[in-house]
Amino acid sequence: MDNIVHLKKKTVISALSLFFQSGYSAFLGLVANLVVTILLSPAIFGIYITALSIISLFNYFSDIGLAASLVQKKEITDDDIRTTFTVQQLLIIIIITVGFFATSFIRQFYKLPTEGVQLYWALLVAFFLSSLKTMPSIFLERQVQFQKIVLVQIIENTVFYLTVIILAILKFGLASFTIAVLCRSVIGVIVIYSISFWKPSVGISRVSLKKLLTFGIPFQASSFLALFKDDLITLYLGKVLGFTGLGYIGWAKKWAEAPIRIIMDNVSRVLFPVLARLQHDKEKIGQLIEKNLYYQTMLLAPIMLGMIILMKPFVQFIPRYAKWMPALPLFYLMSIAAFLSSYSTPFTNLFNALGEAKISFFFMLFWTVITWILTPILTKTYGFFGFPITQVVLSLAFVLVLFQAKRLVNFRFWQSVYKTIIASIFMGAIALLIKSLNLPIAATLVTVGVTGFICYLSILFFLFKINVISEIKSFFNYE
Repeated sequence: MDNIVHLKKKTVISALSLFFQSGYSAFLGLVANLVVTILLSPAIFGIYITALSIISLFNYFSDIGLAASLVQKKEITDDDIRTTFTVQQLLIIIIITVGFFATSFIRQFYKLPTEGVQLYWALLVAFFLSSLKTMPSIFLERQVQFQKIVLVQIIENTVFYLTVIILAILKFGLASFTIAVLCRSVIGVIVIYSISFWKPSVGISRVSLKKLLTFGIPFQASSFLALFKDDLITLYLGKVLGFTGLGYIGWAKKWAEAPIRIIMDNVSRVLFPVLARLQHDKEKIGQLIEKNLYYQTMLLAPIMLGMIILMKPFVQFIPRYAKWMPALPLFYLMSIAAFLSSYSTPFTNLFNALGEAKISFFFMLFWTVITWILTPILTKTYGFFGFPITQVVLSLAFVLVLFQAKRLVNFRFWQSVYKTIIASIFMGAIALLIKSLNLPIAATLVTVGVTGFICYLSILFFLFKINVISEIKSFFNYE
């Protein structure tokens, strides 16, 4: 029992640390995003998104699931650590070499300017430096000490966003991203080794490699399919729609998924190692899943509905932001898709933590195939709207994920989410009523935001007897 209490305490501390980091980074990212999207054109923003997707493509070949295997395993040996590091570095050196020699092809294929090529090279260097942080991060994840990882990320993001903001104001253009990427990478390596020092050693144990790959290959296969589903489709859209079209889609996707990145990504990072530690106690896992569903819906439902209602006046309010108006319908579709897809995330973590990575692979295969069938067809028919519509269709598959999860663990889905969803709908109706009064834009943003928040909490309390303050207190109760 003491172990469970200790694990819960570390889980709460880690989760809160990640939320703080996300909130802090989200604020910096919001400021940077506003500055960049005000000063730079959608085309330059599209080039940045394209370059990131190319590096993400390389990233999927850099690990073959060994790092995840180290997190998932109950006990690890020095041979496991040495083997993982050595194999990963060999793969990364090969990938960077291929990436460098592919520069000419990539430049011609996307018609990249010189600054775009320089950004691509900077991301290759950052890719290598990032790989050096893997082992120190794994040690901290296994101990559920995410607050230390958070410190590194806070420093990295501060360096990155402040550099982007300052250089964009100084009219460095696309070079703002290039310099910021390099600064973040160097600082990140120095800081994490000062917190979780590990002396790199090389060597490959066949026994360790075989055991690690048993879990790692299906896990990485799912990640590899995510490459085709997300990053390669981005490169396809960049070619078909052009950088301006991709800039609109990237803007809509970035804003729509911001709450998911802040809330669900952080919960997922903590949830995976915690579920792996509890993998033999199905009852505890079921309870944890229900709490996860309850709290994520309590946060995501009102936030995402509020963003849908307020995004248009927000774009109108920001100077020189009207150029993103064509992306608003894309944002609405992406928001719906992001919210529904958030219910798949906890269960893919569940499958992986229980050693059932093959199930995650099956769903990722399904999503990838559907993405590549529908996106080209719908893009040809509906242009910019093709990809967002595809995302909405894919998000509906969360129902299939739920059914499969129930075969492994007993939990209640609807009972965990319906109260906060109903409260959010009421909140949305009141917010739309206030918005229809046609107040000045600034007054609309403030009035709808404050009134919506108060109404949401009031509906939860009076209709469902949910006291949010009591809920927060219970969250910190380690007994």
